[in-house]
Amino acid sequence: MTKMRALVLEKQHDLKLREIDLPMDVGPGMVKIKIHTVGVCGSDVHYYTHGKIGPFVVNAPMVLGHEAAGTVVEVGAGVTNLKIGDRVCMEPGVPDPNSRAARLGMYNVDPAVTFWATPPVHGVLTPFVVHPANYTFKLPDNVSFAEGAMVEPFAVGMQAATRAHITPGDTAVVLGAGPIGTMVAIAALAGGCARAIVADLAQPKLDIAARYQGIIPVNIREKNIVSEVARLTDGWGADVVFECSGSPKAWETIADLPRPGGCIVAVGLPVDPIKFDVAGLSVKELRIESVFRYAHQYDRAIALMGSGRVDLKPLISETFSFEKSIEAFDRAVEARPSDVKLQILMDAELTV
Repeated sequence: MTKMRALVLEKQHDLKLREIDLPMDVGPGMVKIKIHTVGVCGSDVHYYTHGKIGPFVVNAPMVLGHEAAGTVVEVGAGVTNLKIGDRVCMEPGVPDPNSRAARLGMYNVDPAVTFWATPPVHGVLTPFVVHPANYTFKLPDNVSFAEGAMVEPFAVGMQAATRAHITPGDTAVVLGAGPIGTMVAIAALAGGCARAIVADLAQPKLDIAARYQGIIPVNIREKNIVSEVARLTDGWGADVVFECSGSPKAWETIADLPRPGGCIVAVGLPVDPIKFDVAGLSVKELRIESVFRYAHQYDRAIALMGSGRVDLKPLISETFSFEKSIEAFDRAVEARPSDVKLQILMDAELTV
C-alpha cells in the first residue's frame, strides 16, 4: 500500500482531500498510470448526494472518479501493448475473464466485475493508479487528455447505439440532453442515423447539443415531444428512441414516439419504479433494449474520435484543479443548465 492524496467520499455529503492507502504494486499484465484528467460523472455525484446507487452503498471511505486519462509510467511483466510515456485512457470496469458473462462477450454484466468508484472499489481521483494493460487504451496523438477522459461516457453512447441496431438513414429520438444523452445522440449519428431529435427542459443544454450537425433540439417546456416527433416524421414515428433522462415521467408516453416495429433503448436509470404501457408496446411490436455501461466499445470510440468524425470538446463546460475537486463536485450538484461535463486536472502544472 502507498499513501497518496485523493478525493475521498467519507460518507454521504462528506468529501475530503486527504491521504489514503492505495495499492500501487505493478504486477504482471499491469501498468501504472499518472493521472492527468478525470471527469465528474453523474454516478460520482449521486454517491456524494445519496450515499448509494441501488444495491451499491458507501459503507466505508471511497476514492471517487472513473472517467480518466493519463500517461503510462511503469509497465509490469508481460505487457507488450503499452510502453512508458504512452498517453492512455482506461476502461474502469474489470471483469473475471473466466466468468460466463465474459465468455459470452457481455463482460459488462459480469456480477464479479470491479468498477472504479463503485463501492467498495476505489476510483482514480488521485495522482497514480495501477490498472490491467488489457483495459488501458492508447490515445491517438490528435486526441487530448481532456477528450481521453470523455471516452468512458462516450462508450455508454456507443453501447446504446449498438444495442439499437441502427440502419443508415434512421431517425432517432433522445430524451435528455445531459452528458450521456448528448453523447448517445452523437453516437447514433456516427452509427448511421440521419438525424437525432433531442428533447430536454434546459435550453442551454439543447443549444450545446444543437452545435452538432444532424441534431434537432426540442424544448419540451415549449413543445410536446410526441406531437413534434409526429410532425417531423409525417406521423410515422422515430426508428429508435433512447431514454436518457432517467425520469419516470418519460415512460408515460414513450410508446407514442417510435414507429411500428421501432426500438426503445433504456439508458437512463430511474430511481423509482416506473409505470409501463405494455399494450402500447405490443400493438406496435416495439423492441426494448437496455444498456448497462458498455462492452467492447473503447477501441471504436477512440477510433471515431481519432478520425475527427466525433469531437467531444464542446461538451467540456469547465476544468477545475485537483485542489478544487470538492468545489467541482458542489458545482455538479448545482446541475447548472449550461453545464454538460466538468473535469478535474490532477496536476496544476499540466495543460489540458
